[in-house]
Amino acid sequence: MTTIYESTWLFCLKRILTLPFVLVGVSMITFIFVRFVPVEPAEVILRMSRIAPTPEAIQALREELGTDKPMLIQFFIWLKGVVQLDFGTSFVSKLPVGHEIFAKLPATMELAFAAFILIVCLSIPLGVVSALYKNSFIDKIVRFFSIISVSIPTFWLGFILLYIFSLKLSIFPTNGKGTLLHIVLPTVALALPVIGLFTQSIRTSVLEELQKPYVHYAQLRGLKRHIIITRHVLKNAAVPMTTMLGMTLGNLLGGAVIVEQVFSWPGLGRYLIESIINRDYPVVQCYVLIIAMIYVLANLCTDILHRALDPRSAMKERRG
Repeated sequence: MTTIYESTWLFCLKRILTLPFVLVGVSMITFIFVRFVPVEPAEVILRMSRIAPTPEAIQALREELGTDKPMLIQFFIWLKGVVQLDFGTSFVSKLPVGHEIFAKLPATMELAFAAFILIVCLSIPLGVVSALYKNSFIDKIVRFFSIISVSIPTFWLGFILLYIFSLKLSIFPTNGKGTLLHIVLPTVALALPVIGLFTQSIRTSVLEELQKPYVHYAQLRGLKRHIIITRHVLKNAAVPMTTMLGMTLGNLLGGAVIVEQVFSWPGLGRYLIESIINRDYPVVQCYVLIIAMIYVLANLCTDILHRALDPRSAMKERRG
């Protein structure tokens, strides 16, 4: 056991040491690609301020924003600020980007966690029941629901939910944030496509476990079906489940952009859309950096949980 724990700590240390390199790589790619957009940020800002975008005015604003410098110098200036936890100043609001991002992050996290809980509470039972009653009427209903939910575009689903439950039935608010009723429709719109995908994946994992020799051996020993399912099948099927669930949180944070726009949820998604339209480079760069960090940390936690559920994987790596 000691060797497994030592191996896990070594694994975590290696992953943490690679984190800065991953973030620098992501930052560099983002920094370059956002500047491929042909529209000049200075021109956009001048038009928003109702100032004539003359060449002289554009050049003066570029010097003020620092976008007149070579791209490599701009990147290193920004990276130096990030190391000091200074993510720059918004071109539009003239406020520190870090303050605005972290002020809006809790709303996005709230929506993502609510969707994550809904995914876990629905997809796992549906997937397990569908596998245990393979080819039954219940299984057919669950599979049909999974196919439909995965096929529906998120933005279209959001508008349908608003039309039915807000405009027609007047059950839930149409937009904003404040009460528990405000979060219901955005959560459903964000979670439903993932629920269908996860239900099918969990069904497949459980079916694969049910076909393995240890299940037949347990049946021959006279073990009851519910003991075989709960103590063995679900435990072994939990390993791929945790991998999928761990990746989901980062996906939900990134996928919340569309949902927040549809439901006017005051989170990072709406802020990002506005920043992209306004060519607010510092905001886009900071957003991508934070999402990348969340992805990497979520993957690390998933790998640790995977090794805890399946110590054999750590032993195989150690032997390899």
